[in-house]
Amino acid sequence: MKKKEILSVLEGLVLEEGNALTLRQLCRVCSVHAECIIELVDEGILEPTGTAVEQYRFHGDSLRRARTAFRLQRDLGINLAGVALALDLLEEIEQLRSRIRF
Repeated sequence: MKKKEILSVLEGLVLEEGNALTLRQLCRVCSVHAECIIELVDEGILEPTGTAVEQYRFHGDSLRRARTAFRLQRDLGINLAGVALALDLLEEIEQLRSRIRF
């Protein structure tokens, strides 16, 4: 199995079955160091279960938020506070659009 296929399978498990990712798994899927994920947690962008870093578990929504956060930082040069605000606004837009559809 190729690396890309493994990541796709891992994403499917997270999103479809609600399995939680460890910090190491989330780092691998996002291709970042643990410090980057911990910064997102410290900024309130990600909310893992567990109180200690070793106990962190991330659900499917965290994967989507982390990837979007890193994309905003990389592509637009937005700082973490701006990323947090942008993610909140994007989620609000998504909620409003889903209300309009129904």
